[in-house]
Amino acid sequence: MHLLMRHWPTVAPFVAWAVLGILWSWTVSPVVSGLALVLAVLAAVHHAEVIAHKVGEPFGTLILALAVTIIEVGLIVSLMSGAGEAAATLARDTVIAAVMIILNGLIGICLLIGALKHREQSFQHTGVAATLATLTALTVLSLVLPNYTVSEAGPVYSPEQLAFVAVVSLILYGTFVTVQTVRHRDYFLPPRHLAVDEDAHAEAPSGRAALASAVLLLVTLGAVVLLAKELSDPVEAAVASLGAPRAIVGVIIAALVLLPEGVAATRAALANRVQTSLNLALGSALATIGLTIPAVAVLSIIQDLPIALGLGAKGTALLLLSLLVTTQSLATGRTTILQGMVHLVIFGVYLFTTVVP
Repeated sequence: MHLLMRHWPTVAPFVAWAVLGILWSWTVSPVVSGLALVLAVLAAVHHAEVIAHKVGEPFGTLILALAVTIIEVGLIVSLMSGAGEAAATLARDTVIAAVMIILNGLIGICLLIGALKHREQSFQHTGVAATLATLTALTVLSLVLPNYTVSEAGPVYSPEQLAFVAVVSLILYGTFVTVQTVRHRDYFLPPRHLAVDEDAHAEAPSGRAALASAVLLLVTLGAVVLLAKELSDPVEAAVASLGAPRAIVGVIIAALVLLPEGVAATRAALANRVQTSLNLALGSALATIGLTIPAVAVLSIIQDLPIALGLGAKGTALLLLSLLVTTQSLATGRTTILQGMVHLVIFGVYLFTTVVP
């Protein structure tokens, strides 16, 4: 028993995949799938923290954000290619759900619990401002501008416009990653005067242990996304039985896929490392848009699939409000419970208007 408790992060990914194998052959209670998902999420967070400790910030948070997003993009592309025209709004609904969950739900929770425990927390405003500027440009170009172009009717881009936006998205995201990891890495590190938690002084893992965690992280994240997909049918059935709009399913699935990043960001905020929380949350939002839009654009052009990216009036208003409030609440380099509550209220409004449109 002691040996199992010690090596559970190594065992958990294989348990999750075993549950998936059973699901593909027999009917299993959603409760079992949910428990396997939770176990996989906790294991993913553990392996991400091992890697982060080895490579340092902001590389650790970038690795987790990229790993989750790449697997999520693969899931979206596979669903779209199989669903045909019925998947026209899948990419848009997934992206906006992820962005709203991150900007309001995840950041709100991190700021609130961090302030409740530490009263006030500090972070580097320079890096956060650069991230928000990039995120604002990507979200507006991808989710708002399609409503106002005239080459194609409706909230869609023409093939030429879609290709151009895809290239621009990749350029912006690639530039951001270069700035974050090479040219201005210090902008994304905690303020020098901020006390570091005791874990940071622990001995760094060996290269072999970090490599093993990297492999196990990918294996675990694959299980997380596939388990979330398997849970989508029971979730959809439950939502339908309650008479709730189908859009709530996308919110639930996006939340399940973002669980590893959410747990890691929350733990960092509790450990007085709100810089890590913000790097992880905002970096995930950037990766979601910067990689998803180009991927679905290529799929749309190759398979001639219609892709509706433009948000409705309600979605546009909530997105712009979220970007504006996030920019203002993170403008001082310090956080209190007020900023956290504001973000959570907006998230509550988003959820309520999704259920009661």
